[in-house]
Amino acid sequence: MTRYAATTSVSSEHRRAEIERTLRRYGADGFAYAAQGRQAMVEFLMARRRIRFTLALPDPNDDRFRLTPTGRERSPAAADREYEQAVRQSWAALALVIKAKLEAIEAGISTLDAEFLAAIVLPDGATVGERTVPQLDAAYAGSGLPALMPGGA
Repeated sequence: MTRYAATTSVSSEHRRAEIERTLRRYGADGFAYAAQGRQAMVEFLMARRRIRFTLALPDPNDDRFRLTPTGRERSPAAADREYEQAVRQSWAALALVIKAKLEAIEAGISTLDAEFLAAIVLPDGATVGERTVPQLDAAYAGSGLPALMPGGA
């Protein structure tokens, strides 16, 4: 399967600016960006909600950057180009997700809370997703999934 924007030439910086412009266009009244190590974070305020996306960036030492598909060692410059391409792809995917969620809200298909629920920041600084995903795992442990259709076998 191909990855969205796998060959994009749009820089990560341009994507961050694009995300900020998109958020402002849809009514966000605050925007923050931070990066540390192999993580980047975009946070914004919208409709009295603080929403945070944490983007896990790839490991620049991963074999997919250091080695060609046939297993040959890439030059450091070529490995850097492959790594930067993967980072650009990650930022492009994040921009797409945010735009799609905002457009679904604008079109009345969904609500802000439904679209961004896992990313909403709670008063203690954790996101709803950080608090609930472990509970989901525990709820499904050993009990199987419910039927796809109500009343279905």
